[in-house]
Amino acid sequence: MLDIKWIRENQDAFVEGLESRGFENPQELLNRILKLDEERRGTIQKLQGLQARRNAASKEVGQAKAVKDEASAMQLMDEVAALKGAIQLDELTAGRLDAQLLELMSNLPNLPLDDVPIGPDETANVVLREVGTPPEFDFQPKQHFELGEALGLMDFETAAKLSGSRFVVLKGPLARLERALAQFMLDLHTSEHGYTEVNPPLLVRDDTMFGTAQLPKFAEDQFAASAIKKIDLQKFFDQGPEADKAIKRVIRAYFNGDIPGLREALAALPNFVKGHEELVRQFTEKDFWLIPTAEVPLTNLVRESIVDEAKLALRVTAWTPCFRAEAGAAGKDTRGMIRQHQFSKVELVSITTPEQSAAEHERMTECAETVLQRLEIPYRVVVLSTGDMGFAAQKTYDIEVWLPGQGAYREISSCSVCGDFQARRMNARYRPQGAKDTRFVHTLNGSGVAVGRALIAVLENYQEANGSVRVPDVLRPYMGGLAKIERIA
Repeated sequence: MLDIKWIRENQDAFVEGLESRGFENPQELLNRILKLDEERRGTIQKLQGLQARRNAASKEVGQAKAVKDEASAMQLMDEVAALKGAIQLDELTAGRLDAQLLELMSNLPNLPLDDVPIGPDETANVVLREVGTPPEFDFQPKQHFELGEALGLMDFETAAKLSGSRFVVLKGPLARLERALAQFMLDLHTSEHGYTEVNPPLLVRDDTMFGTAQLPKFAEDQFAASAIKKIDLQKFFDQGPEADKAIKRVIRAYFNGDIPGLREALAALPNFVKGHEELVRQFTEKDFWLIPTAEVPLTNLVRESIVDEAKLALRVTAWTPCFRAEAGAAGKDTRGMIRQHQFSKVELVSITTPEQSAAEHERMTECAETVLQRLEIPYRVVVLSTGDMGFAAQKTYDIEVWLPGQGAYREISSCSVCGDFQARRMNARYRPQGAKDTRFVHTLNGSGVAVGRALIAVLENYQEANGSVRVPDVLRPYMGGLAKIERIA
């Protein structure tokens, strides 16, 4: 969340920042924000005046009664009653304006730092460095899914029967390789890089997702998990053909997972239907969200708290499953494990002071790079342009790993500094040593690295002509000494 006070005092910078993010008419948006903010502050000021006068008048009632001035007391009591009504109206107005301003502000992205390249998309990204030399093969290198399927250890067909597209079943040595990669990364980050391992919840509430800016803007990219209570559907039927038909549309859309259709059906449900409100609540209530990344619970560890400055920088890591709807990924990476609904990742999160955050961003990126250096896999580091970086980021470094089967670099880690953007949404603060006031912390997050994509990189970079795959030296202790993955007979 951006600071409304900063927006008021830095209007040109706000407009320029949104323009660099691809907003078409940021000046119009600024005008709407300022108008709402002015009206809200005016209402609050008026409300405070009314409340002060009510309190004063209430005291004067007592004083008038003490001297038995009943006429003045009655007049003052009438004034207090009128003030109470006016206060209630202004409280409603202030609440409405608060909600409108929050809706506008919560959908605004973070603004880029000055050194971020300006551009509409990935074409404006800038390569900072390339590390390692892509391997040369005396045969045509295969893509990871060709290797995995030929080994009999990567099964997309069975996964599709179980869950649909964008899932995979890994077996035997490949399943162990994924676990080995994650264990290696966790050991590296905890023993050498100073991160504390955390095992966080995979299901989180709305306000947790809001804190890291997955909500409200990106709700359709997430998986919601509801504990549906058992209800007697029969009581909703037999209320006439129109009601029965409307209710059936709701239930059909719900059980088909048709979210747009469900919304449309609920909107069209007649209000005269007995139990209408209960049905709407049952079918729209979200109890939890599946985490899209461990960034969500890890960053929220400091929500609604004041951290001791002496404990900063706070560094935590976790290996978790991650879940993404991939709403905008139709037709992209439909083969293989590059873009899945469920994947695993080792996440890095840092909570720092504003003075530390820039250096911490460089440090975090280096920690993620070390993973690929130890695996001896070529990669490059790219700084993302304003049009390509994430919603909550001020600046992002992508680490892209070389995939011989594709003949291209592909993202394996994104390391972002978010400033106080997430901290404002979470109300996460710290108290500088010797100070009475508090300040918002700065938050950073990065993949250290994506485990599934690391498995892909190992398969493609360590493949041999006969389809077997060598195990990188650093992983062999985690694989029980196994040096090569070969087809299971």
